[in-house]
Amino acid sequence: MKFYLIGFMMAFILTSSASAQHINIGVKGGLNVYNITDGSQYNPKAGLNLGLLGHIHLTDQFALQPELYYSGQGAKIDNLNTNLNLDYINVPVLLQYMFDNGFRVQAGPQLGFLVAAKTKSGDTSINVNDQFESIDVGLGIGASYINPATGFGVDARYNHGLSNIRASSNSESRNRGFQLGVFYLFKHKN
Repeated sequence: MKFYLIGFMMAFILTSSASAQHINIGVKGGLNVYNITDGSQYNPKAGLNLGLLGHIHLTDQFALQPELYYSGQGAKIDNLNTNLNLDYINVPVLLQYMFDNGFRVQAGPQLGFLVAAKTKSGDTSINVNDQFESIDVGLGIGASYINPATGFGVDARYNHGLSNIRASSNSESRNRGFQLGVFYLFKHKN
């Protein structure tokens, strides 16, 4: 099922790219604040995101924005001096509505590929990869602004995890988080 979803997303990107007016490539980076929802006593944890984005104009008002980026996620475990660090490579594909003044609203699916899962308490780090699923499916929604003259922009997004990230079936956990970042599109065109 997950491989069909990946194939569908890639086919959609390639089909959209073929009929696109023009394509921009860029870089992005920023801060995350993530938490895990499962009824346990977790607190939000800050992390970083850094990666690449494509901006594909479909019409004058609509664009597709596929991205590929590293995302530091997880949570702080309440009553302990312990962090749960979940490192993902995320691949969102966002449909954007572009206003004439540089503002954009966006939403779309996101696939996350778990790279590493560790608990860290002081100097002690424990690998807990086997406790988590390797793929996370989510939905992103947000807004961005680009200065057309420079190609620089800012982006704010909420990512809502839809799939259970726990490998065991006795508890369901989902990633939930906010991102705030900056981006730059090379050779940006309106």
